[in-house]
This record gives sequence, C-alpha cells and structure tokens, in this order.
Amino acid sequence: MPATLSDPILLVEDDAAIATVIIAALEDEGFAIAHCSSIAARDKQLAGRRFAVMLTDVILEDGDGLASLSAVRDRAPDMPVIVLSAQNTLDTAVRASESDAFEYFPKPFDLDELVHAVRQAAGARAPAADEPGNALAGGEGEKMPLVGRSPAMQGVYRMITRVLRNDLTVLVTGESGTGKELVAEAIHELGNRRTGPFVAVNTAAIPADLVESELFGHEKGAFTGAIAQAIGKFEQANGGTLFLDEIGDMPAEAQTRLLRALQSGRIRRVGGRQEIAVNVRIIAATNRDLTPMIATGTFREDLFYRLNVVPIVLPPLRERREDIAALVQHFLVLAAEDGLPRRILTPDAIERLEQRTWRGNVRELRNVVYRLALMAREERIDADSVNDIIGPENTPTILPHTDGQGGFGAALAGWLTAESPPPGALYHRALAAFEKPLIEYALGRTGGNQLRAAQLLGINRNTLRKRIGELGLEPERFTTS
Repeated sequence: MPATLSDPILLVEDDAAIATVIIAALEDEGFAIAHCSSIAARDKQLAGRRFAVMLTDVILEDGDGLASLSAVRDRAPDMPVIVLSAQNTLDTAVRASESDAFEYFPKPFDLDELVHAVRQAAGARAPAADEPGNALAGGEGEKMPLVGRSPAMQGVYRMITRVLRNDLTVLVTGESGTGKELVAEAIHELGNRRTGPFVAVNTAAIPADLVESELFGHEKGAFTGAIAQAIGKFEQANGGTLFLDEIGDMPAEAQTRLLRALQSGRIRRVGGRQEIAVNVRIIAATNRDLTPMIATGTFREDLFYRLNVVPIVLPPLRERREDIAALVQHFLVLAAEDGLPRRILTPDAIERLEQRTWRGNVRELRNVVYRLALMAREERIDADSVNDIIGPENTPTILPHTDGQGGFGAALAGWLTAESPPPGALYHRALAAFEKPLIEYALGRTGGNQLRAAQLLGINRNTLRKRIGELGLEPERFTTS
C-alpha cells in the first residue's frame, strides 16, 4: 500500500545538531518525524511502517547511505528520497541523480528550501524503478571533470544532474577560463548521449565567411577553394553532442541558419539543395553578456531564447576561493602525469594563492601550478617559493576621476542628474535606488538563495525578505536550480 500525506517523515542523519534543526523545522510544518542515525536502524524502521518521504545523509555511522538505497527501494519503491550530503562534489550529485533521488541538498543548505522540497515530495510519487533512465557514467571514485565543493559550485552540479536524462539545450555562461567546456563534457559523458560523438567548435576562432561551412558542411564547388564535399560539425556530431563555444561571436547570417537548424532539426550544406536530418544535443557557451548584444541587434533574441533553455552560470574563481586548495592538488597530480616533478604546496603557499585575484580563473591557476611544478627547486613549495617563481600579482591601476569623485560618489552624481528627485524625497529614493541593485546582485550571486544572500549582505534574513517585498523584487528570477 503506498504512503500517504499523513505518514511520517523518516530522517536518517547521524549529526545530532543538524537532525535537531531539521526535526524542529518539519514539526513546525505539521510533519511527524522518525529519526535514526544508521543504515541498520533505517532498515528496521522501514520494515515496520510506511513513510511519506525519507531524508538521508550519505555518510552514516555504518556505511554509505546512497550505496545502500537499493534495499530502501525494495522495501518502499514509491517513497521519495531526499539526499543530504557534506560530500559536495559532482560525483555525489551524479550518484544522487543516478539513485532517482527526489532532490539533492549539499550542506549547508537553506532550511526553507528543504522544507519546501519535503512538502513537494510528500505529495509526489517517486519514479518507478523500470522507468526509462540512464546508467550514468562516473561511479564512485571515478575522476570527475569538475573540481570543487564550494557553495558556488553546488548550483552548477545540481543543474548538470538535472539535464543528464534529457536533451534540452544548455547555455553555459561565465568568464574566460572558468571551465565552460568541462561542463559541456560532463553533461555529455554522464548523460544518455555518452556513446555518441562529442564535437566542440569555437565559433570565435573560425573566419566569419567560413562559419556556415564549418557548421553545416559544403558541397564541391560551393565557393572558391571548395574542391571536395565537406561534412560539417552538425553531421559529425549526429547522435551525440555539439558544443558551440563563444556563441556570442557568431556572425549574423550564421545565427539565422543556426536558428533554423535548431527549430527544424535539419541542415543544408553550403551550396547544397538537399536537407539533411540531424539528431544532436546543443550545448552553447559564451563569456559575453548577450543581453546588451540583443539590444543592439548583434545577437538574435529568438536564437538566445532557443539556446537559453537551461542556463548554467559558472562562477569566477575569486568567488570560490575555498576550492583553490583542491584545484591545486588536482593540477599537481595532472602535472606529475604529464612528466613534471611531483610537488607539494605548503599551507602558507596555498594561502598565498588564495589571496590572488585570478582574472584568468581556473585556466590561469592551472598554468601557475604547472609553472611552480617545473621551476621549484624543492619538493615542498612554500609561500616564499611562490613569490619567487610567479612574482607579485599585476593588478590594473584605477585612475582617480578628474572631478575628485569616484565609486559611489560618481554613481550618485549621475543618478541625481538623471532622476532629479523632488525636495524631501532625496534620501529615501536614493537609498532605494542603491539598495535594489545591491540586493539583486546578492540574489544573483547566490542563485536566489535568500539565506546565503542575507549572509553575503551581512543582514538578517527576515530584513532581506521584507526589503525584497517592499522593493517588488522577484527572487525566483535568480533561481539556478
């Protein structure tokens, strides 16, 4: 007999402090809670009663909560499972997705979001075991293409796992060097197209007059120099994934033909008459802000909406400094595999690297680690060696404004000129004008997570919620998962 909304929630969590907080929050919502801290106790609970939802940690006192979910499915095949984990890696997120988890929450998580997910799960039926799915690649212990456990990367991992079982078009945005192609590779290698080809093309590196030929191919004699028929990237990627990097640099004519191909699923080679059906998944990427390009007419708005079905935003390295130590270790291993000497960075050396701006992001960090591995005289690299080998960071000089004002002062002067608020309203209007974009910035940085946005701003969450309502903001616009 299936579980009902009146059935209790089973919480499997061996951290007493976390369990206490979750229990209090769920009891406030009217749920009855059964709590245990081990797999053995979990199985005993499931053998004796029905539960509406199970929340389980991954690392439990007597084993792996994810690896043992098959026993849970045998006893309660329709019960939704929500996975909690401090092992905040892409591997864990993929394993949670592979287990048909209703939702995955990396720790620390927003308690309100967890309660909302429990309410949804309590009224939902978990996917049946025989529904179409994937035996996802990347099992436990296998190297994942993305490194880092920071909160900034958790939204990325969760979005990746949500597109593995479908062929929705993905648009990956982020600064140069953040790893956009790695995201595309992860989606391909872990998804249901992993047996097909993965074809990457950098549209910015192709001459404008050859972009269409590169993408769609051409027939012999289609243009000067076309001495033979050529198969384009779309046909090469048939049955697999086509990764279009630097999509913001694509010429206007090629944008039109790309849109037509995406809409129809058919392409025509340059100089050809026959339409060819293709079956490809499109993942596009850009380091440019496409919104102002749409406004100026340099990027098609309809193409943007066609590509931006699932947006994934990669954070710059300066917003995930806590990942630098893990990235350094990862690159030291790769450097050794590439024939460079094995090196170890001391904690003070890691701290020195964490203090840098990393305008080139992860790509720059990789190059620096390889340089350190090559140039260091000792196996252990300390902070002094880091300074000697890579030197001080070259930061751009910010010239002062000639009128003596800069930063907020200059922005305020421009706003006053444009708005000209009436007497008596200056303070409150200026405060609102400053506060709204600041809160939007915090919500954007945290993917719409109000708890983390409040922490970033240094204000109480209730205060933030109040101001969001008063300013008419919509936090849902910033949600990335």
